[in-house]
Amino acid sequence: MLVVIILAFLVVAIAIATDLTSWTGIVTKAPQGVADLPSTINEIGIATILGAIAFAGAGGANNLCQSNYIRDKGMGMGVHIPRIVSPITGEEEARPATGYSFEVNEENMRRWDGWWKVANREQLLTFVTIGLLTLISLSVLVASVLPEGKSYGEPGDIAFLQAEAQVLGERIAPWFEYFFYIAGFAVLFSTNIGVVDYVSRLTADSLKTGYLARSDFWSESKIYVVVAWILCIGGTIIIWWGIEPLFLIVIASAGGGVVMFFYSGMLIWLNRRVLPEPIKIKGARLVVVALTFAVFAVLSTYLVYYYVNAARTGQL
Repeated sequence: MLVVIILAFLVVAIAIATDLTSWTGIVTKAPQGVADLPSTINEIGIATILGAIAFAGAGGANNLCQSNYIRDKGMGMGVHIPRIVSPITGEEEARPATGYSFEVNEENMRRWDGWWKVANREQLLTFVTIGLLTLISLSVLVASVLPEGKSYGEPGDIAFLQAEAQVLGERIAPWFEYFFYIAGFAVLFSTNIGVVDYVSRLTADSLKTGYLARSDFWSESKIYVVVAWILCIGGTIIIWWGIEPLFLIVIASAGGGVVMFFYSGMLIWLNRRVLPEPIKIKGARLVVVALTFAVFAVLSTYLVYYYVNAARTGQL
């Protein structure tokens, strides 16, 4: 339902409220945007830039959960590994999900190649095609309805969202202003459900394969439920204290960028050392992951340097 709301909003808003100039600006203004990146970092902060890059698509730690979701669907080698189920209605397995290695032979490689093609198509369609089109469409929509050069609150403020909603209501229909807020809620709500889910999954997986590997009581499913409730209750308390939600988003997204710096390097190291030779990461894929590691290494290092220096000089 949330996806339907988001797609309906995008289709109507893009069809009516965008203009050709904003679409062509994707190409004509891109070099200018790259050139202005240093000044943009100074204006809105390195944490916001790093967070925006990390959260684009399925950034942050969400990427680490793709194999976890595949496992729970019973796809590929996931059929051999315990999956997360409801502790109340599902049949639990307390053993850790440490993986299952297949023998490298002609038949198994044939199966691997078939699964790998399906996985690649799914990633290409979901994260590259749909994700990229959505990001571009939302950016074009903002450029179409909000005059360039006009200020909308302080840098990093979200006052522009209210201005965008009002303009859309004027151009399309009064009710569309409220539909904008409903669609925005759907985007943020679905995103945060995903955040709670993948943090709980990663925590449960790490604890069950590590500290609680020998526990007969603590299954991965039980750990998942406990962590999910801790996140929900803790998040409610934080919001109740009155902490600015935008500030929390910046912290979460920037932290996701730092996590991507570490796990990109770890994935290369583990992949090259542990996996059988025929399925090790290599070629263009290795180059892309290495570049990802380098980009997030630079941004994360600068983020730490910036805040350490700000704390030392009393600018925080």
